[in-house]
Amino acid sequence: MLSKTRDAPVGSPTRDVTRDTITGPTGNGSAVAIQTGGAQARTSATAATRGETRGGRFRRKAHRTRLHGYAIAAVALVAFLIALAASNTAHVKVSWVFGSSHISLVWLVLFAAILGWLLGLVATAAFHWRTRAPRRGGASS
Repeated sequence: MLSKTRDAPVGSPTRDVTRDTITGPTGNGSAVAIQTGGAQARTSATAATRGETRGGRFRRKAHRTRLHGYAIAAVALVAFLIALAASNTAHVKVSWVFGSSHISLVWLVLFAAILGWLLGLVATAAFHWRTRAPRRGGASS
C-alpha cells in the first residue's frame, strides 16, 4: 500500500508490533511510505508472545547436535576407507576353484564387502517374504 505521507507513524492493529515502513523520495520529490509486514507482523507477534518452550529449544538443539555428529562420523568413515585402500595396494594371490589370479588386496576386500551386503539384502527379503502376515480375504493356496 502506498501513501504520500512524510513522517506519519504507521499504526499496527496488533499490540507491541510495529510494521516496517520504508520511505524514499519519488520522482516529484515527495516522500512515499511503503508498509510491509501485514500478516507477517501478526504472525511474528504471536510467536514472540508465545516464544519457544525450553523443551522445544532443547529438542531443536539436540537434533542439530546429532546431525553434526553424523556429519563428523561420515567424514571420519570416508577418511578411514581412503586410508584402508591406500595401505592395502599390495597384490595377493587368490586361489579360485579352477585356477588362481593375482589381484590388489583392496579390490578383494571391496568385492567381499559388496557381496556380503547384497547377500544380506537377499536374505532379509527372503525372511520377510516367508514370515509375512497372512493376507486378509485372499484365496488360500
